[in-house]
Amino acid sequence: MTILFFFLVAFASAQTDEEKLVTTVKEFHQALVNKNTVSINQQTDKALSYGHSNGWVENKTDIIKDLETGYISYQGFKEDSITVAINGNMANVRFVADITATMKATTTTFHLKVLEVWVKKGKRWVLFARQAVKA
Repeated sequence: MTILFFFLVAFASAQTDEEKLVTTVKEFHQALVNKNTVSINQQTDKALSYGHSNGWVENKTDIIKDLETGYISYQGFKEDSITVAINGNMANVRFVADITATMKATTTTFHLKVLEVWVKKGKRWVLFARQAVKA
């Protein structure tokens, strides 16, 4: 009976791959808000392409530098309607987001539709590409 109990507890607390990826996505967005460049460095691929809704594209180095220098600062990141499609070691994550950011002393909240492409490396998901458009 005790063994059965432990299996049930382990099964109930086990996350699916999709749930784990959603958690990773939200942690990455929170790292942007917190300017946690160590976490951002770990959660992104060296070939990252991070596209903004205005056509501006950053690479991994740009994102970290722009956060450290204060060129851009994120105050809030709220995701809604998250969908995940996993195919082997690749996944696309789509969602609608309200993102509040400050750039050049102007704070704006953007309502965006976002596509992120994540790649599984070992047991971790890393962000490979992102593109946003105005919703």
